[in-house]
Amino acid sequence: MENLVFRRAARRQAKIKVGLQGPSGSGKTTSALLLAYGLVGDWSKIAVIDSENGSADLYSHLGEYNVLGITAPYTPEKYMEAIKMCHAQGMEAIILDSISHEWEGDGGILDIHGNMAGNSFSNWAKITPRHNAFVNAILYTPVHVIATIRSKQDYVMMEKNGKAVPEKVGLKGVTRDGMDYEFTVVFDINIRHHARASKDRTGLFSSQHEFIITQETGLKIKEWCESADTKLPEEKMDLLQAINSCKNLQELYELYEQSGKVTEDQLQTFSMKKQELLKPKPFETNGKYTGEASKPQL
Repeated sequence: MENLVFRRAARRQAKIKVGLQGPSGSGKTTSALLLAYGLVGDWSKIAVIDSENGSADLYSHLGEYNVLGITAPYTPEKYMEAIKMCHAQGMEAIILDSISHEWEGDGGILDIHGNMAGNSFSNWAKITPRHNAFVNAILYTPVHVIATIRSKQDYVMMEKNGKAVPEKVGLKGVTRDGMDYEFTVVFDINIRHHARASKDRTGLFSSQHEFIITQETGLKIKEWCESADTKLPEEKMDLLQAINSCKNLQELYELYEQSGKVTEDQLQTFSMKKQELLKPKPFETNGKYTGEASKPQL
């Protein structure tokens, strides 16, 4: 059995995972490129996995970055292979532009599910692991990953004067519910190209007003990733025990980010724990959990 070594957590080994969410025309691709350049400082070490019909080439005036175009079907496996290829080529920052295709694009998860015969609930149990494997590729590939996410107006049905009417509740990312929990930072970008952090584990942007993402934003995150962290975990336990003690995904992700370089056994334990926490609850429909005691939404 491998000897476990207890050490101080150090952010300097962390690789940031960032989500950029906004409507068409909000500047997600430009923001992602500038952010990536601030993180690595070398355009040749940046790759864009482009599912937006060649749109990544429109920004070549910014620098000589790399583009890997993918076309339909937008299966999770195609994204995973592209990520693997970029990593093998020595890329230090990978931009997924966009991950919305993996969810609702031609050949994406919703399309696969819609074309499956048989019980809808049972079919989700078959394809959810494919989406989870795609998420794991983002989280565990040891490079910076920036994912753009399309957003659209979301509505809920409200009762008014005895009638159900749709009411706007803001913009919603086109991806699986809860995907924002996978990222260290999520920036919501509006049509004026202004961003705000809707989620921020770094603490760098949580109190900041709307701003435009630039190279300096990436440099700021890079400094956070490389800064020394001298705090010890509250409980002095080995990493494998700490993984198994995580009660939810946020605890697991924070532990992973603090752990720096991990062994193959430790990485496998992270993956197994994540699959355990992601185990579908009863009556999961359309990729959403409806609760232990609720009935399926038909």
